[in-house]
Amino acid sequence: MNPHVAFRDPVWLWLLLALPAAWWWRRQRGVTVLLVPFAAAWHRPSIVRKSWWPPAAAITGLVLFTFALARPQRVEERWETRTRGYDIMLAIDLSSSMLTEDYKRRGERINRFEAVKPVIQAFIERRPKDRIGVVLFAGRAYTLAPLTFDHDWLARQLERVRIGLIEDGTSIGDAVVVALQRLAQPERLVNGKRMGAFVILLTDGVNNAGLFDLKEARTLAAERGVPLFSISAGRTGIVPVPYTDETGKKQYRQQRSEIDEDALWLMALATGGKFFRGPDASTLARAFNAINETQKIEFQTRRYLLTAELFYWFAVPGGTLLALAAVLARPVGRQPFPA
Repeated sequence: MNPHVAFRDPVWLWLLLALPAAWWWRRQRGVTVLLVPFAAAWHRPSIVRKSWWPPAAAITGLVLFTFALARPQRVEERWETRTRGYDIMLAIDLSSSMLTEDYKRRGERINRFEAVKPVIQAFIERRPKDRIGVVLFAGRAYTLAPLTFDHDWLARQLERVRIGLIEDGTSIGDAVVVALQRLAQPERLVNGKRMGAFVILLTDGVNNAGLFDLKEARTLAAERGVPLFSISAGRTGIVPVPYTDETGKKQYRQQRSEIDEDALWLMALATGGKFFRGPDASTLARAFNAINETQKIEFQTRRYLLTAELFYWFAVPGGTLLALAAVLARPVGRQPFPA
């Protein structure tokens, strides 16, 4: 936004150039040139001493009037940017298998949920223009937070989340359906499709609980036009699962980890989303970054100009000076004409 002064009518330049030409022409003729009323009186003999104030005031007034005729304006350029954010529901697995410690941070083992939480929080921080909500699921699915712009409040809610808050199990289908219900807003439907919304599903298991199976969930998401981005957390195969022995010490047992990646891939494919594997912390972060880049916020930019007329700043003093010149040019007393 850079305000500047512009002249709408270029005639002012020619008028300014004409003033010296008029003065030269008058000198050459040696007679009085009538430019404004009473201008001829400046050269009449009077009983007072000749003064330069009337012609100076008249010339200055004419210059100011010339600038006023050029219609000066103060022009200010402004840009209006409108952003169109998304409505995003995060469905996060809280089943006991999320305690599996097959991730590492600075060389130390951490469980899957500890690896996922900071990545989710970073994703939320990078989407300040979006409304984001959270669904937690294990044996059942519950809404932790509806769609909200208050991301600070949402971050505080996520800090309180722990494994074991919900009865164990993995109800992936229910989690997707609950997330879709939270996105159901009739005013944002176009031809029966929900616009500007998507679901991110993060899980490390196989659907084994809940009322809805994966086929029902993906069919509902496809019918509503909501893309589903699915992420598998952890590795498949033999993984270390912590437990506490009789003495209260932390021990590990080796268990087989199963993740239904085919079902997650099919769910993403059927809804227009994508499937990502997150076997380690870096790939998990890259998955969320890829979603962030794919679902970019839309920007609409409009340029417009604000103008303020400035001609009166020149016209008013110019008129005042011309009037003053007319008054000063009138002779105080007239000499009688010779008989």
